[in-house]
Amino acid sequence: MEKKCKVSIRNIRREANEDLKKLLKSKKIGEDEEKNNEKKVQTITDDHIKLVDDKVSSKEKEIMTI
Repeated sequence: MEKKCKVSIRNIRREANEDLKKLLKSKKIGEDEEKNNEKKVQTITDDHIKLVDDKVSSKEKEIMTI
């Protein structure tokens, strides 16, 4: 389940970055805005991956104590 969650999160990141590239290509955003938003997307991705890791770690500890 952990891997599925992480893959889903990374797929969402990839789609978001592709959308940003499309916006840049169509001149709806500038290069600076694209880069800033890519950083934000990466930060959100990292935060959610950490949440998954924390939940898995917590569940492993719970299982090991029973």
